[in-house]
Amino acid sequence: MVARSERAIMDVLAGTHTKGLPPRDEILALLHEHTETPGLRKHALAVEAAMRAYARRFGENPDVWGATGLIHDFDYEKHPTPEEHPRFGCAILRERGFPDPVIEAILGHAAYTGTPRTTPLARALFASDELCGMITATALVQPGKTLAEVTPDSVLRKMKSKSFARSVNRDEIEQGARELGVPLEEHVAFVLAALQAEAEALGL
Repeated sequence: MVARSERAIMDVLAGTHTKGLPPRDEILALLHEHTETPGLRKHALAVEAAMRAYARRFGENPDVWGATGLIHDFDYEKHPTPEEHPRFGCAILRERGFPDPVIEAILGHAAYTGTPRTTPLARALFASDELCGMITATALVQPGKTLAEVTPDSVLRKMKSKSFARSVNRDEIEQGARELGVPLEEHVAFVLAALQAEAEALGL
């Protein structure tokens, strides 16, 4: 049995500790305050859905993991350069008392920051971020522009097409799956299912 103090430390390292985490409506308001572009807001909701699903799969806290996905890019619209994103946003989150594991995961989702992804939370965010962009892009080229029309195979095929969704980093999708310890095909299918379950909220 793990002692209470040891469990608290493990919870912080795993990103399951909720102390300092605002309610979802406040986090959503912060996102909207800094992000007006519908596509970026939709991306935040997609990553939130993927993170909540992975939290349930790994027995972690869906609220913490979902919040990390929801807010991970909130500074990108106004501060998109590698010199600022996501450091600018993380400074705001730190001032607001967000848990350190959340901030570290957000720093780690941008590979160029050099922040190690040492927790399941950080690895799941990195693995989900670019893949959500690829899945959304795949949905938007379907006849009905819906997630219901997307299959894991169609996402994998689009990943192989270098001319499709050029801004999506395929290498990071594959690297993310490896770091998470989930086969790529399974990872794609899992995240797609998570987004399809929230298709109405995503407007897809």
